[in-house]
This record gives sequence, structure tokens and C-alpha cells, in this order.
Amino acid sequence: MLIIGIAGGTGCGKTTVVNQIIDELPIGEVIVISQDSYYNDLSHLSLEERRKTNFDHPQSIDFKLLEEHLGILRKGQSIEQPVYSFLECNRTEKTIPTHPAKVMIVEGILILANARIRDMFDIKIFVHADSDERLIRRLRRDINERGWDLNETLESYQKNIKPMHEQFIEPTKEYADVIIPNNKYNTVAVDIVRTIITDKLT
Repeated sequence: MLIIGIAGGTGCGKTTVVNQIIDELPIGEVIVISQDSYYNDLSHLSLEERRKTNFDHPQSIDFKLLEEHLGILRKGQSIEQPVYSFLECNRTEKTIPTHPAKVMIVEGILILANARIRDMFDIKIFVHADSDERLIRRLRRDINERGWDLNETLESYQKNIKPMHEQFIEPTKEYADVIIPNNKYNTVAVDIVRTIITDKLT
């Protein structure tokens, strides 16, 4: 099994890069694990309290469970991947049966910040995007898809997102094997990664 970690700041375009990588790969040969599925269970808090949680700090992630699940998949066994609701700011009671494949992509803003998780990756990728562009994307996503208003998102950006990016996310760029500038003109890095994966599959 080839395990690829894809990190980068919020709104940097990780999902786009993941889709570009797997676009032409055989269906069923690649699985994607999202760090977002492994936010800590906050059922003991009210929705108002959960919305004030700093979700950009490493302590917001259940890395122990993520490590356990990656280990199980690497052994060729299936897992029940948690399902996270951004509207409720919490895990749901649902899970997704996830089966091992030849290639596993793990994506999330903090996956390179945890040494034990980082050491499980065969290839480490950091997606870079301009900070203004990331803010615009985050605003659109939080307002249009996650039910936040403009002031909430801006306050969160100033209080948590930006400082956490500078403290915990941007420094992990040094661990990356490949840094992908996320713009529509850059395809070389994605093609290289796709070629490596294709070689693994064949």
C-alpha cells in the first residue's frame, strides 16, 4: 500500500489537488481519508460552545483514532470512518465503511503536524496558496456551505485560523517531499505524483 499525505492551509485547494491526482486512476484502487472526519467528539458541548472551538489547533484532532485506522487499513483490514458535520460542528452517529486499497490518500490541514501520522506517509505533499486567496475561499465555504455568517468567519480567521496556520501548518512545509503551488497553470507536480502512483499500481 502506498500512503500519501496531502497538507496545506485552509482553503488552499487540497481537495482540488486530490481530485486532480486520482482523476485518471482506476476506480477502486485509491481511497481518500479526510482529517476532518477525525475531529474530536464534542457531544458534551452545546452547539454554541462547539462553534467557538479552535478547530485549527492540533489538539482538535483525534490523532490516536486516525493513527489506529490508518494502521488497520495498512494491514489490509476495513474500518468504519467517522462522519463529521460542519453544520453541527461535531461527529455524527454515522460511519462510512472504508476498505483498503493499493493507494491511500490522507488529506487535511494538520496531518503533517503530527510526527506519528507523518511517519506513516510514503509521499508527503504540501499545497501552497496565497493567503488572500485562502481567506476568500474560506469565507465562501463557511457562509455558503456551513451556515456561518460573515462576522463569525472573519472573527474566527483573525482569532484562530491565521495564527494557527502560522504556528502549526506553514512550518510543516519543511517535511514535504513535494510542494504544489495551487494554480490552474501548475500541472507538472500533479503529473509527477500521478506517475508515481501509476507505477505503484502497475
